[in-house]
Amino acid sequence: MKDYTFNDYRKMVEDHLMDFIPDVDHKSITLYESMKYSLMSGGKRIRPVLLLAACDFCGGNLREALPYACAIEYIHTYSLIHDDLPCMDDDDLRRGVPTNHKVYGEAVATLAGDGLQSAAYEVMSRDMLFYFDDAEALKRKVRAAYEICKGAGCRGIVAGQIADISVGDQNCSREMLDYIHLTKTSALIVAAIRAGARLGNADEDTLEDLTVYAENLGLAFQIRDDILDVEGSEEEMGKKSGMDSKNKKATYPALSGMEESKKWLNTLTEVAIDALSKYYDNAEVFVKLAKDLAVRDK
Repeated sequence: MKDYTFNDYRKMVEDHLMDFIPDVDHKSITLYESMKYSLMSGGKRIRPVLLLAACDFCGGNLREALPYACAIEYIHTYSLIHDDLPCMDDDDLRRGVPTNHKVYGEAVATLAGDGLQSAAYEVMSRDMLFYFDDAEALKRKVRAAYEICKGAGCRGIVAGQIADISVGDQNCSREMLDYIHLTKTSALIVAAIRAGARLGNADEDTLEDLTVYAENLGLAFQIRDDILDVEGSEEEMGKKSGMDSKNKKATYPALSGMEESKKWLNTLTEVAIDALSKYYDNAEVFVKLAKDLAVRDK
């Protein structure tokens, strides 16, 4: 594994994020502008970074992984656009700027999300077309694409979203809350890690260790997000605080209290780090990310 930092991987993503967006006819230019608006409005780029880092960790080729890293960010961005719509969480602010539907209207925002999602699948499929003469490379890419599609679909973020809007904060069990966030949040983080590992041709033991790390990181990330919605400020987070309470969402602080939520956040972070402890300095980028996310203010 090369001595890359989180910011090194992030720069790779930022430098190429628009490269794989399919050409849009000028007659549909509003769609392109709306997609680009949300895609390039900032963000931590955690999922594509994790994909690249996992690929690198397992000895893969980062250049070959870039289309998949960008694809997973397209999917994540589409999910945020839809999540912000009035029919979902009804948010006015995302990453410090007005949400997509506030700029382009609900219909265009919905279609921009659809466009980004389909672009992700087009990008991955198009990349596979170049590897018909290399069966082993093609297998790695098919497996990576499968991980991403699974994390994005009806067993992943879509399942989490439907459970989230179906359950209020008054009748949500801990089991259901864990399910919501293992699907709504963790699933795409797990998909990123596993896709990167698949591209790097990881052995099963390494794949399992990375999966345990990602599952716990994803839950920890969501708990920190729940905590920030209560304790954070709009200026720090780039979005409105208190929205979970306003929308009567099931959250860890609402269910278990703030003190217990912070303890659980720390436990999950420790479990994530411990899952990769046997890799020592080779896993430094993953360890540092887990620690940073546990104390983030946005």
